[in-house]
Amino acid sequence: MQDEERVITTGFREEEDAAELSLRPHSLSEYFGQDKLKQSLTVYMQAAIARREPLDHILLYGPPGLGKTTLAGIIAAEMGHNIRVTSGPAIERAGDLASILTNLNAGDVLFIDEIHRLSHQVEEVLYPAMEDYALDIMIGKGPSARSIRLDLPKFTLIGATTRAGMLTSPLRDRFGITFRLELYSPEQLAVIVRRSAQILKIDCDRDGALEIASRSRGTPRIANRLIRRVRDFAQVKGDGSITVDIAREALNMLEVDELGLDHVDRTMLNTMIHKFGGGPVGLDTLAASTGEDASTIEDVYEPYLLQLGFLMRTPRGRVCTQAAYDHMGIKMPKPQNTSGNEQMKMEF
Repeated sequence: MQDEERVITTGFREEEDAAELSLRPHSLSEYFGQDKLKQSLTVYMQAAIARREPLDHILLYGPPGLGKTTLAGIIAAEMGHNIRVTSGPAIERAGDLASILTNLNAGDVLFIDEIHRLSHQVEEVLYPAMEDYALDIMIGKGPSARSIRLDLPKFTLIGATTRAGMLTSPLRDRFGITFRLELYSPEQLAVIVRRSAQILKIDCDRDGALEIASRSRGTPRIANRLIRRVRDFAQVKGDGSITVDIAREALNMLEVDELGLDHVDRTMLNTMIHKFGGGPVGLDTLAASTGEDASTIEDVYEPYLLQLGFLMRTPRGRVCTQAAYDHMGIKMPKPQNTSGNEQMKMEF
């Protein structure tokens, strides 16, 4: 899939494990941005520590790449306990979850990424574990089957999802604390970029950091990925430091424009404008025209274009806006006015 090759994808890449971990903050003081979230979280953690109780279960939701996994690790560290990390798709059977829960210690944090993808059977096991810190297990089959309840140590479940609407109501209601992570401003991302540059041991001036940040789609994961690529360019084509000119030249080479759009985004906009007159065009038609999977367009490419106001979703299909035409440097055609008689002929 093309998404795997895109430098501005918000998806996590396995080959970036070591680099990603090295750039992650390890304490709340190092975690930049999300100020309202941090203020509330600090109060909740201090109160839980004062009562010598585990923190209430937390649900983190928002676009990918904003630091949900990082924040879960920071919460565990600030509370002074261990963290166990897993994901919804990895827990295939109720027995898998039971094994994880019974191996937790008091106060530990269990982080489940993509929690919306838990199966119904696994969710049923999770309900009493979250509410009563207990595990209901069936022993035997048929008439001789019986249920026993195992007590679990008090733990904190942190669930992360990019699709809060896909969570079932019973599961969502069992989280005592819910936080939405917001996209970062370029100024906030510039601070993160300069911190990452220090860790990577490369000079980066304020304007160079802001240039990278402005093309990072408001996402720290993309910003950290871009600074690693710009660093390579600076070391080979420059003097080893990141300036605004070096950053701009490197990002242009990567085909990431000033709004963070890459060649895939622009190809989709060009296809809609030149082949379909700007729309409306159906999702399946757009997928066939661009050679992309329909679900990839809907889940990966469209959200950012919608956020920028470049696309509109209508009952008849996707439509390019005036802003999209302006960004692509194309004059938007005027709507054709038809008289009543011409309209009647067209209908018949």
